[in-house]
Amino acid sequence: MRYLVIVTLIWALSFSLIGEYLAGRVDSDFAVLTRVLIAGAVFLPFTRWRGLPWQRIAGTMAAGALQFGITYLLLYRAFHHLTVAEVLLFTIFTPIFITLLDDAFARRFNALASVAALLAIAGSLVIRYNGIAGDFLNGFLLLQLANFSFALGQVGYKHLVQRYPTAQPATASFGWFFAGALLIALPSFLLFGNPAKLPATTLQWSVLAYMGLASSALGFYWWNKGATLLDAGTLGAMNNMHIPTGIALNMLIWQHHADVPRLLLGGGLMLLAVWLNQRWQRQHKGR
Repeated sequence: MRYLVIVTLIWALSFSLIGEYLAGRVDSDFAVLTRVLIAGAVFLPFTRWRGLPWQRIAGTMAAGALQFGITYLLLYRAFHHLTVAEVLLFTIFTPIFITLLDDAFARRFNALASVAALLAIAGSLVIRYNGIAGDFLNGFLLLQLANFSFALGQVGYKHLVQRYPTAQPATASFGWFFAGALLIALPSFLLFGNPAKLPATTLQWSVLAYMGLASSALGFYWWNKGATLLDAGTLGAMNNMHIPTGIALNMLIWQHHADVPRLLLGGGLMLLAVWLNQRWQRQHKGR
């Protein structure tokens, strides 16, 4: 659990840094590619090229492609349509995706999780009930695709480690995680990147360096290490801890103001959705 708590603080700050210094200023594909390359370089000396089951290597690469490559390319694009607070709040859907996907891996169906998903959607509509337009919907849908991809990567990696254990330390295989992310990030930059929007200031390069080292290398390693030690319900709950932390940091450090009553009402509906989801998890475990 302590791994996930530390990463939550790191990632909560990252959301604001992306929104304040990178989104709309630095090409999103380049930003993701830079983070992948920095994090991959950190793990390169520890990576074992032999002695690992090929299923473990392929699965770790798939987890990296989902959790990092696809998720963050979509996330950065969502920032073009949503505020930092909205991006943080709308990641609350991730635990529901985790529950549904974990049930799918176990060949179960969770009707209550579907109800929870509808409640979470209602909460998001409350927050923007007077401003729902094509631009907002584009950002919302992009973020939900990112949430689904992140959830699938987490659940998949958890089941992968359980099914294909190895005597090697986790660092020996985790470099493949960033290799998988690179397979998504590099082609995306080559196809859609904008060379005219590369970092132009020392601050922007510093933010990218922080993202690569702390948010990506340390963050993804500790998050996945912690995820393998938790059940799906607890993992889902931990996915939402960055929301209040991130919003508080955004409002305190950058003095951003939001419609607090509406955020509380919409966020309350979302929290109710997550509570229902977790309650079903506890009841299921007790059977």
